[in-house]
This record gives sequence, structure tokens and C-alpha cells, in this order.
Amino acid sequence: MASFALGSALTLLRANQNDAAPHKPLIFTPNLNSLGFNHSLRTHASSTRCRSVGAPRAAAEAVEDVIVEGVEEVKEKGRVLRVGVVCGGPSAERGISLNSARSVIDHIQGEDLHVSCYYIDSELNAFAISPAQVYSNTPADFDFKLESLAQGFKSWSDFADHLAVNVDIVFPVIHGQFGEDGGIQEVLERYNIPFVGTGSNECRQAFDKYNASLELSRHGFVTVPSCLVEGSEADEPELSEWFAKNQLDPNSGKVVVKPARAGSSIGVTVAYGLADSLVKANAIITEGIDSKVLVEIFLEGGSEFTAIVLDVGYGTDSHPVVLLPTEVELQFLGSVDVREKDAIFNYRRKYLPTQQVAYHTPPRFPIDVIENIRDGASQLFKRLGLRDFARIDGWFLPNSVHVPSSPDSKFGRTEMGTILYTDINLISGMEQTSFLFQQASKVGFSHANILRSIINHACLRFPHLASCDDVSSDLPRTLKSPLLKDDWEGTQKVFVIFGGDTSERQVSLMSGTNVWLNLQAFDDLEVLPCLLAPTNGYSSSNDVDKNEVDATSRTVWSLPYSLVLRHTTEEVLAACVEAIEPDRAALTSQLRNRVINDLMEGFKKHSWFTGFDINDELPVKFSIEEWIKLAKEVKATVFIAVHGGIGEDGTLQSLLEAEGVPHTGPGVLASKICMDKVATSVSLKHLSDLGVLTINKDVRRRDELLSTPIPNVWHELTSKLQCETLCVKPARDGCSTGVARLCCDGDLSVYVKALEDCLLRIPPNSLSKEHGMIEMPNPPPELLIFEPFIETDDIIVSSKSMNENGHHLMWKGQSRWVEITVGVIGKQGLMHSLSPSITVKESGDILSLEEKFQGGTGINLTPPPSSIISHEALQKCKQNIEMIANTLELEGFSRIDAFVNVDSGEVLVIEVNTVPGMTPSTVLIHQALAEEPPMYPHQFFRTLLDLASERTIYIS
Repeated sequence: MASFALGSALTLLRANQNDAAPHKPLIFTPNLNSLGFNHSLRTHASSTRCRSVGAPRAAAEAVEDVIVEGVEEVKEKGRVLRVGVVCGGPSAERGISLNSARSVIDHIQGEDLHVSCYYIDSELNAFAISPAQVYSNTPADFDFKLESLAQGFKSWSDFADHLAVNVDIVFPVIHGQFGEDGGIQEVLERYNIPFVGTGSNECRQAFDKYNASLELSRHGFVTVPSCLVEGSEADEPELSEWFAKNQLDPNSGKVVVKPARAGSSIGVTVAYGLADSLVKANAIITEGIDSKVLVEIFLEGGSEFTAIVLDVGYGTDSHPVVLLPTEVELQFLGSVDVREKDAIFNYRRKYLPTQQVAYHTPPRFPIDVIENIRDGASQLFKRLGLRDFARIDGWFLPNSVHVPSSPDSKFGRTEMGTILYTDINLISGMEQTSFLFQQASKVGFSHANILRSIINHACLRFPHLASCDDVSSDLPRTLKSPLLKDDWEGTQKVFVIFGGDTSERQVSLMSGTNVWLNLQAFDDLEVLPCLLAPTNGYSSSNDVDKNEVDATSRTVWSLPYSLVLRHTTEEVLAACVEAIEPDRAALTSQLRNRVINDLMEGFKKHSWFTGFDINDELPVKFSIEEWIKLAKEVKATVFIAVHGGIGEDGTLQSLLEAEGVPHTGPGVLASKICMDKVATSVSLKHLSDLGVLTINKDVRRRDELLSTPIPNVWHELTSKLQCETLCVKPARDGCSTGVARLCCDGDLSVYVKALEDCLLRIPPNSLSKEHGMIEMPNPPPELLIFEPFIETDDIIVSSKSMNENGHHLMWKGQSRWVEITVGVIGKQGLMHSLSPSITVKESGDILSLEEKFQGGTGINLTPPPSSIISHEALQKCKQNIEMIANTLELEGFSRIDAFVNVDSGEVLVIEVNTVPGMTPSTVLIHQALAEEPPMYPHQFFRTLLDLASERTIYIS
């Protein structure tokens, strides 16, 4: 398809309707007419300039002519750099690669830089893809849609020919195998395609942990004693000799076992003794993770760190500068954690929200140790021939910990202890809250600034690209202090609030961070991220009036850029408290200034570097009343991203509306009704003759369940509801907390026991039917809803199809009902239904926790295919969804979960979420992209913001 030559590469251009505007935005205008929006909003949406965020259209073929014309128009003003982002790959870190690619695309696209997207699948086939497809929520979802949305290349030479014509430089974001081991680099070098990052030979050397350790030792660095296991008969005697040499007990000596060539986290585990080490090493080999396994001494008593290195050299001269390192602190509290034996910074702790890890940037080490870490990492970067950027992990061990090493080792020995470098990451993770962005923001780089600096530096190696010295001109202006009123003049103010203390608080952090980053793309907005601090307990929603009283005692922190980039709300709060401690603040400022000075020594030679754009600020703590007063004073609109609790039950909405502060989402009454699942059903009961049905419910008090024999309760419920299987859920809580399928009285007994013991979660497969982890409300809810479990036919995607297509849907369609989730958006009484999504699963697979949390669950069919539901039934379904939204008086946006009859379009309502998830790969993003024309995330969130800003007028 010839259209992919430019169609997948560039943004769709729209002429600016405002002749006075200095720039024409490289975005397209969403179809706001269908949403019932007024003329002023449509004009505003098309004329507001976005910075560093592009909006490439999903259907490449439809926009080729517009793209070519627009690019030529921009070229007349100056050179446009064309960057090809390549993601995917065969490794287990493929999902992280997709997240990284999404983040890179979001932040580098602009008037002077155009992005093409490419994907390498697990079989090493290359595809040109639409940037819209990067928002697929899981690798499985991504692969399923390749056939219909991507252009495949027959060979690497065809792929290289395409790149040579359509791309100036490639930015590989493949983590692990083929991305960091020199694979993709070798391909690009073979065909003389410029790329960002280290060369293939140096990648191969650094990626192999065993070879890298030998190389570091040759260069005089202290290294961790290790032994190589390769699945041969010689392994046992060699490993036995190694145990003896390092004075490790052969029966219980604690070691780390990890693949030599599988990234920094995959397959890493702890072993005890010789036999256990061999078993775990051979398991890594047998599972196909790697044929080379490293066994290392477990470093007891030390502190782990990670450091980003940025090369700011000119020409062929390397000038690596290490940013502020991060200390990784593992925290183990309670009996469950104490029993854990894998006390290492593994894949789950690195990429999933957990209270077992805390990060400190800079580390809580003596300043001389931090400077030695920076100096050593810089030397390592140079000696191994690395380029542009890298992440280097290591350990600091105090003098009390003995580390065997060669007497020739000189790098790493300090007066206060030993510094060891253990892992070299050639393509560091680039998710929104990754170490790259955490450390870069501490010294003044926004996401866009650090990424463009890396790309610009890579261009210097290629004479024909060195003239692209104005690529950073589209960077956002330096972010102003949001708490000084003088700095707010001439801009619209937005407070994005997230956090809280429900079980959905970590998803809330992800949602709020995503909204905040996307809204920063607009020049006319000043966006302040705010944390609703957790309380000591859980804010129950059983008494909303009491919540309003309790809510006035809550605190809100305004956050500087760098403190938002964390994985848990607890971590954000701890970072706030740490940041304002005087000694800590002074140390951070001192180190920040040193790093900035080091960077400027190199940057002063580069005309493309226009300066740092993040100010060095401290967090500020407010009572919630003070925070609302500030919002009123600066005429801010509050974007609510607090899931569950006071963010979704009308409490926060009531406090804001009392002061006339506009906010996103529905108002007080609609929020209260939708949070109460029984009240939601009652409000919709009269629509049954119009195609909107509700599920029969039975509400029970928790104390009643605890005091009544379980078999009696089970018999009463199944008799009254006339069903064999029940669904139980809290009467007033978020969309997923405490929801379980109960197939027998034994399941009910397990659930009630969890309520009685105040368990935070029910472990996987504790009930009779297979299930995942069930997060429970804390404290337990007073009221619980029981309803019939609705049986639907599973829609299964087979990835083992015998036909050439590789994937196909399998659906028996006997029940004629399928489960959907659908977003609604618009003004009260004029709500518009987006295209519903059906979530399906892959046959033979249970999605891993990593895939579920990193990008939703399963494969999303948006809109549902005609093989499952007809066009007529789908349109009737959307009409019913809009009827539900308007009946409940929803406004702004919400999400409705329901079952739909595939023949009639009748809808059976499950629940309504007034503050739905807004994470980077949320289903709402998929649905917005399915609109015509597609709405990309920054446009989608801006639309929601504008709806809120128009709705409410400030009261005096």
C-alpha cells in the first residue's frame, strides 16, 4: 500500500481558522458537531495550538493527499525531521515497548518533527502501523489488529527501502532481545539507516551481562562475583567450585540467578544453595528465556541505584553526563512480605504499582558517593562506546559489606564503601513515569525536551541531518509557578486532581498523570497536578453527608513536575514530605545545579538546545478548602481523576459546586445515583419497555451475612433471584472493587470470611471457578449487592488458526448477549455514545498480571464486528446508551458497562462509572479513536475540559 509511505508517518494537517495565530497546528479537528457542542467550542478546538503532540490519522489511505500538501507547506518554513519509532520485538518486555512507543510519540510529535510508527512482531516480521494502533491495550490486542491495520514488509530489505525514503532517523524503543542486543541496530547499519543509540557491536557487548562484567573488570571496575551456567554437564562442578571460592554455603548460600541476555528484570530470581541455583538456572534455559544464565552473589546490606546517562558531546567527541541517580529501596512490611524470598527489584516491582518499592532521587547517600556514582557511570559509558543515552544500574555497599574483587580494581572503591555497576540498559524504558523522565525532570527537562535532545544529539553523527538544528523549537515554554497569580495571566487554569485512598487510587494516579501530560500540550493552558492525599483509613461511601464533613479535613498537595512521575500515591506523598525537608531540599538543589552545569558544558556548543523547561519547585500542602479557594481565585477548572470514594460519590463535586468551581464529569446528584448501584437501577426501571433493562438485586448488610448460616443465605438468595450463580459487589464502590462470581455456598463462605477478616484482597483461584486477584474495599462495606450472574458466550480469539490470517474470532452466539463497555460524552441532555467495545480473551492463555495492569485486559473490539452484532442492532444499542445517560442526567463524560442483545440492541445495565479510567490505553481512548475523524488523547481530554469550563460560571 503506497499510502503507508507517508500515511503512517505524518500528521493530518488542518488549516488554522484563526488567521492571527502564528502557527498552524498539526492536528485535525474532532467531529464535535455530532456531540451537540456549540460553535465557539468547535472554533476553539480547531485554532488552539498544540505543542509537541501530534495527531496522525488512523486511516492512512484517506489522508495521503492532505499529508503531502501539508508537509510541503511546513518544509517551506524550515526542515522537518522525520523520525521512525520502532517498537515491539520478541522479548517478554514487548508490552513495555508498546508503552514506551506510545509515550515517545505523544511527546516528540510537532510542527518540525513528524513520526512514523513501525512494529516488529515476535517472529521478527516488520510492519508499518498507524500511530492510532499504538494505543492498543495489550500485545495480544496489538497483534490481533495487525492484519487489518498494518502494512507488512516481505523482507528486511523491503523494510529498509521504505525507511530510506520515508524516514530521516530511526528511534528504536524495543526493550530486551533484538532491541538492546544489537539486532535491530545491525539491520539498520547494514542498510545505512541512521538511528538513535548505541551501535550493534557495542550493544552486543553491553547487553550480555557476563561479557559486560568481564569487560568492566578489564577496565578496572569492581564487579559482582559471578558464574556462567549454560546447561552442560560441566555446570555443577564449576558452580560448586565457585560457591567454595566465594565462601558460600553449598546448601543455603543465597545467590541471584538471572539470564545473561534478557534485559534487566526478566527471569531474575533468588536461589539458595548449589542445587536450587542449578534448578532455577536450568529452568531459565528450558523455558527459552536464555541459553546463558548468570549466578551472582546476593548483595546483602547494600542499596540499589539506577542512573540515566545523557551524551551531550559534539561531533565524534563523547561527553556523557549522568543525571541525578535514583535509589531503589525495597520495603517489606508485615508477615506476608517477611516471608518473601525474592527480595530483589524484579519485573513486577519495576513496572507495577506496589508499596514494596520506594524511590529516592537523588539517593540518600553521602554526596561524595553520589558524585562517585556519576563519575563511574560516565567513565563506563565512554569506555564501552555507548551513544546518546543509556541507563546504568548498580549497588552501593557500605564498608561493613565485603565484596571480593581483583586488587587491580580501582573504579568503585571509595572511603565510604563500594560502588558496583551490574546492568547496562541500552534502551531505557520510556513509559510516562520511567526513570528516564523522573531523573530528567529533576534537572529541568520535560518529557519532550529530553526526548528531542536525545534525537538531536543522534543527528549529529550524520552530516545530512546535522542541519536539523531547530528541531527543539517546538518545545513548550518554561512551565510557570502555578501558585503565583501573576504567572497565570492570559491562560486558562486547570487543576488535575487524583489519588485518594480507595483500592483504585493507583489507577487514579495513572489516569491523572495521563490527563496532566496530555493537557500540557496546549499553549493556552496552565495545568497543575494535585494529589488528594490518602488518609489513614478508607473513606467509605455509605454515608455521603458524613463524607462531606470528613472531606473538609482532607489535604491536597500541589505537585512539581518531577514528583508526579511515581508509581503509587503513597510514593508521591512520601516524596512530597521528603522534598520539603530542609536538608533534603538543600542537597537536591546542590546536586541539581552540578548536573545542570555539567550538561551546559556540552549543550553550549549545540544551537538546537533552547534551554531547560522545568522549574525547580517544591510541593505545597493545602487543606481541601484552601485548595478549592485557590481554584476559585485563579478561576481554574478542576479535572477530576479520583476514582471511587469522594471523587465519584458526589462529595468532591458538592464541595466544588458550593464555591462555583467548574469540574469535569457529572454533577452531584448524578454522581450520587451512579455510585449507588441500587439507586442506578431504580432510576432506570421505567425504561424497560424502551429497550433498557436492569438486573434484579438483593441488598444484604454485612453484619447480617456474618451472623446468618451461610447455607441459609445462599438458599434465600438463589431462590429469590431465581438463579444458580450469583455476582456479589459492594453497594457503593468503584467498578471493580470487591466484585466476585459465586457458584456455590462455599464461595459465599470464602467471600464472607474475607469481609470478616478485613482482607485487602482475595487471592487468585480461592473460589470454585478460576479467577484473578479480587481487590477488596477497606474497611469492608456495610451493604453488599447480590444479583444473578449473567451468562454470556465467550468470544475467543484464536492465535493458532490454521488459515493464513493467523487470527480469527470464535463465538457460538447461543445466549445472544455479549458484555460491552461504552463511553458517553457531551452536554446534559445531549449525551453522545461512542462506539461500544467488546473485550475478549485469547484461547489457551490467561493474561499475565503485567499485561492486565500495563494496558487493560484482553483484546478490545471497537466497534464490535458485524459478525457478532449487526449494524442496526449496534445503532439501537447506542441509542439506548444515550437514553441511559440522559435519564441519569450525565454530563461531560462517563462510562457505562452493560450487556447487549446482538439481535435487538436491548441493553441490560451493569453499572455507570462517572469517573472512568483515563490511563494511556484505556478503552475510552480506543473508542475516541474510532470516531470519524479520530480523536487522539490530547484532543479527547481537551474536549472534556472544555465541556466542564463552559458548564459552570463562578459565583461571587
